[in-house]
Amino acid sequence: MSLVQAVNISKAYGAQDVFSELSASIPLRARIGLVGANGVGKTTLLRILIGLEEPSGGEVQRARSLRIGYLPQEAVQAKQNTLWEECQQAFASLHALQLELQSLEREMRHRPQDRAVLEAYGKKQAEFEHLGGYTYETRIEQTLSGLGFERNDYHRPLTQLSGGQRTRALLARLLLEDPDLLLLDEPTNHLDITAIEWLEDYLRDWQGAALIVSHDRYFLDRVVNTIWEMTPALEIYHGNYSAYLQQRGERYQRRLEEYQAQQALIEKEEEFIRRNLAGQNTRQAQGRRKRLERLLEESRLTPPQETRRIHLKLQPVARSGDLVLRTNGLSIGYADEGRPLFSVPDLILQRGECAAILGPNGAGKTTFLKTLLGQVPPFSGEVILGASLRIGYFAQAHESLHPERTLMQEIEEVAPKMLPAEIRNYLAKFLFSGDDVFKTVETLSGGERSRLALACLALQGANLLLLDEPTNHLDLPSQEALQAVLAAYQGTILLVSHDRYLIDALATQIWEVMPNEAELRIFDGTYSEYKAARQTETAAAAQAEKIQPSQQRSPARPVAKISKETQRKHRQRIQALEEEIAALEAQMAVISRRLEQPPADPALVQKLGQEYVALERALEQRLEMWDTLTQQEYC
Repeated sequence: MSLVQAVNISKAYGAQDVFSELSASIPLRARIGLVGANGVGKTTLLRILIGLEEPSGGEVQRARSLRIGYLPQEAVQAKQNTLWEECQQAFASLHALQLELQSLEREMRHRPQDRAVLEAYGKKQAEFEHLGGYTYETRIEQTLSGLGFERNDYHRPLTQLSGGQRTRALLARLLLEDPDLLLLDEPTNHLDITAIEWLEDYLRDWQGAALIVSHDRYFLDRVVNTIWEMTPALEIYHGNYSAYLQQRGERYQRRLEEYQAQQALIEKEEEFIRRNLAGQNTRQAQGRRKRLERLLEESRLTPPQETRRIHLKLQPVARSGDLVLRTNGLSIGYADEGRPLFSVPDLILQRGECAAILGPNGAGKTTFLKTLLGQVPPFSGEVILGASLRIGYFAQAHESLHPERTLMQEIEEVAPKMLPAEIRNYLAKFLFSGDDVFKTVETLSGGERSRLALACLALQGANLLLLDEPTNHLDLPSQEALQAVLAAYQGTILLVSHDRYLIDALATQIWEVMPNEAELRIFDGTYSEYKAARQTETAAAAQAEKIQPSQQRSPARPVAKISKETQRKHRQRIQALEEEIAALEAQMAVISRRLEQPPADPALVQKLGQEYVALERALEQRLEMWDTLTQQEYC
């Protein structure tokens, strides 16, 4: 069964065709990644599938009573309510049910002998509990925390949130609404790695269907099982992003071979016709000419087109020294803030290495890069750069570009000896053609600015690259091209990025900013090795929590010795709590069963509901106490 089916849909704006005659369907529990170059029409296709735009031709069929959630790429308009109130709207039906319960309680007080009211109240009470009426606030907290919100954000008005935060707020509400189909347009744009990993886990376990536009290749690898590629035709591949890459290459090679074979056949037939049309084999030549004309009219293959991508070269003009970077007692931060953002262990970066800097948004990664560049003074300590360094810096916000200048002028500043024709040819390698070269920087899209910044960077001949989110706004073909060039680069790279696919391909060591600990941690190895080590640490920590406090002894961190009598009382308290927890859960189960078939006395029904809420609160308190006691360590 398909939730949505598109049949030969086309879209045009005036005389400009965006795409034509696309057909596809979204089945139950689908996990589809929609990819393609910027501007090919991915967002337009999403909007047509959910009915926000009408196709110019064809039709879209949707399942009856289909509930759709749509996350646009751009920040949504801010509302006056708070973040918490926005998420509560996902449970509007529960609030309505709660109002019905209150109304029934009032009726029971006035008509205590009305059996119909009592039965209605019991059913509504059971439905309220079944739908999560007592747990939805916990779901809201888990979702907001997973998407990177802090508790002090919960009661902030949406008008005070940034565009990225408002987009995350909408995503939180969509997940809480639990629709049948989610259409997400670049959902990872405003998330750090921790939040992206949380979203990956959520979507893998979710029971609905999802169609996701994303440039995050690692995210696509972990979440989707089908790829739709818009070229602007729609090519369908089965598997995740890595499987799609392999299939795309194989499909292109097969089509190229079929095209070349047909071209060879056409040349062979044309040669035979030329040689024999006026000779002894005239009738045979005429027959072949008719067959060839029919083939050219009905079955002629077009050469397969490779996706347009940037042609980038990064070549150091000189070799740097073997020691590229060293720090001594370094702390990152601003002196006027009174304390550093984080401290850096004394580290050494050698020529040819690639260090990836990870950490949540706002942790200070960009400040770290600017400190290494000398643009921001260290809070304390020193940065020592190696000999013969020529540094190239790709800034996340592209501060080096001048908004009022044209593309030609930006390249002229970096390479003043290039002639205008050479500049135009050079910019064409970065997909700027025709009059594009006379656009001003301020009129460019995010992806165009990134390509221009890369074009400027490639002309600098740097042997040390400091790259701050270089794949932001780049489409997948450009990301693939950049990754290939960086993998072949002969210099040294410092990379700040949320692009785990790029990090996994390039990094030889991981530098992770830990804001809670205010320190930078160094992991010597690839991203896959780092992730495996982190999972091992998490599993070990979870296992350690299961061990009795008396067994948790570590020579490296001795704790105060406690008497055996104190330990005995501690264990007795834990045991008593466990017995209380079990008793409370049993009482709640009894009340829940009684409310399914409510007694005749309305006052008693109301009392049972109040007792259930009181028991639930008592249970939460004892669970917190139990958790605290079991985490304490004793010798």
